[in-house]
Amino acid sequence: MKSHFIAEVSSNHHSDLGRCKQFIDCAADIGCDSVKFQLFKIEELFSSEARTFNPELNQRKSWELPISFLPELSKHTHTRGLKFSCTPFYLEAIEELEPYVDFYKVASYELMWDDLLIRCALTSKPTVLSTGMATLDEINHAVDVLVTAGCKDLTLLHCISGYPSPVTECNLSAIETIRKSTGFQVGWSDHSVNANVIHRAIHRWGATMVEFHLDLDGSGDEFKTGHCWLPEPMQVLISEIDNPLLSDGWSIADGSGQKLPSPSELADRAWRADPSDGLRPLKETRQQLLAKLAA
Repeated sequence: MKSHFIAEVSSNHHSDLGRCKQFIDCAADIGCDSVKFQLFKIEELFSSEARTFNPELNQRKSWELPISFLPELSKHTHTRGLKFSCTPFYLEAIEELEPYVDFYKVASYELMWDDLLIRCALTSKPTVLSTGMATLDEINHAVDVLVTAGCKDLTLLHCISGYPSPVTECNLSAIETIRKSTGFQVGWSDHSVNANVIHRAIHRWGATMVEFHLDLDGSGDEFKTGHCWLPEPMQVLISEIDNPLLSDGWSIADGSGQKLPSPSELADRAWRADPSDGLRPLKETRQQLLAKLAA
């Protein structure tokens, strides 16, 4: 089975419709199957405590994707022969996206938010779920929630939510662990920016889907973090993806197979969306932030 490649635009689009279309064209030109955006509102993504403690979070307002772009982005994506997807980060986003997306993508930080998972499942559209920072028990719970709510087309993505992800922490053998535990197809959401890691995920561990962060030119807001691919190296990777020999000798990325948070992810677990309201970080962490602000 050929792996499905998803180009994740994330917040590299500058809220510019023309640049968004350039991402779609680029994804098609380099051989991707889908392109994905993110739909969030800063006030409904981070709690007031988080935004007060870290005012820089408010600057990400400029990273938001205008809802008015959705019809044109979906149309342009389909014109280029790709599937259109978007990650909802607030509950109403699911309904706003429903007329336009071919599938939903739920981010690792929202994995524990049952209400979001249920609303995605109720649309009967396919769902892709990233599992960064999660334990196997947390993944199994999320899968149970989705399936109980009616999700029939589900793909899980093994993921390391370290930006960028160290090769030695990629733990690619967890792909098989998740597959055996859930019975669903499992892919790899890449933050390593390492072609050999992606080849290994596909040829050794059977990743059926690969998601990667794309930037056009190094000017995207997230490029400086070091987890985004540029078009040319990804085009080369996709063109060579049928060569299994390129994954040889990269057992260093296989890991133990246990689905546990890696060292580079541990600090971010506390900044996941709280299951009660979907805001980041967890309520316990918010209380800690308030105490620091009061000190």
